[in-house]
Amino acid sequence: MIERVPEVEEQAHARVHREMITGRAGRRSAGGEFGVAKWKSAPFSMTIDKATSGSITMTTRSILSALTAFIFVLGGAVAQEPKEGPHAQKSQQTQAELEREAEEMLAAVVRVRMKAIPNARSNTTLGPSREGTGVVIDERGHIVTIGYIVIEADSIEITTRDERTVPATLIGYDHASGFGLLRSGAPLGVKPMPMGQAADLAMREPVMVLPAGGRDAASLAYVVSRRKFAASWEYLLESAIFTAPPTLQWAGAALVSREGKLVGVGSLYVRETQESGSEIPGNMFVPIDLLKPILADLIEKGRRSGPARPWLGLATEELHGHLLVTRVSPEGPADKAGVRNGDIVVGVGADAVKSHEELYRKVWGLGAAGVEVPLKILQGADVRELRVRSIDRFQYFREKPVY
Repeated sequence: MIERVPEVEEQAHARVHREMITGRAGRRSAGGEFGVAKWKSAPFSMTIDKATSGSITMTTRSILSALTAFIFVLGGAVAQEPKEGPHAQKSQQTQAELEREAEEMLAAVVRVRMKAIPNARSNTTLGPSREGTGVVIDERGHIVTIGYIVIEADSIEITTRDERTVPATLIGYDHASGFGLLRSGAPLGVKPMPMGQAADLAMREPVMVLPAGGRDAASLAYVVSRRKFAASWEYLLESAIFTAPPTLQWAGAALVSREGKLVGVGSLYVRETQESGSEIPGNMFVPIDLLKPILADLIEKGRRSGPARPWLGLATEELHGHLLVTRVSPEGPADKAGVRNGDIVVGVGADAVKSHEELYRKVWGLGAAGVEVPLKILQGADVRELRVRSIDRFQYFREKPVY
């Protein structure tokens, strides 16, 4: 449940300055622990009650004040400004500069709309039409987004903050990180958002989440944890960024640091942002640090250099120390080898596996894509070893026909 409650804008503006400057922003209230965890900030306060399955009460104030104040604090300014004299004039100039910087930051965030090719394999799980956010990262019109929005695209359009819609092309995709890279088909005339260092993010550090939609869509959040993230679909990040409270427009959203730099790209909504199991919902962001070493490869070749990881084409769920197969990609390696929904993966060769991370590391440790994977499967009452001939996941995706 999200409840909006009006509050005086000036009070919100002053409090965001005060809390960020004094370092009180993001501290847990006394007795918060994991039963009731309270995160307080401006322009919102959030209470998550474990007993009510993560119900959220969010007080939303002025995003304009929040965004301006966010940049204001980044520049080392103080909350109280003189109202008269030369210092007041300088303050007004500073405020004008901050407004300009806020507009430039928002302008670098674009809406991405995609229509998939009719026979796209990803249509079953992701749908034939997808929408999310992209971030302009250089003067050449390159836009980073989350890859699942744009994979197997037939057509892609981006819409800028001033409502211009131009075509874009998917020029690179990296399954290991999840990034997709677009190139605009026309000059955008916006200032790119600089990339920062996600590794420098501290726990409980305030960050700005910017989906497409301008000021009304922007929100403040906190870094709740940095940890490994192992997904059900053969995907593993070593140091994903988890933030709270959640945004409902996470796909491709920009995560912006206190320095006003891009530090992450939105990937998922998650129910638990901490390993402890506390029910604090939020979002998972892919660190922008993972893009930097492969960006040139994506621009030049469409993918990262080096051998591709072996891909099996199955999704599993961790359940009481077992890996239950929940989906097998049709005509993928696992499907061809005889793996079925409801099977239980018990090992790779002589090694037992009980978690996503164990399974992926064992499979990837066997060699590059094309390696045969001895997958031990419990089917009914029988344990079978199926020889799965892995592939490069790029081989599984379908491309738009070129006539």
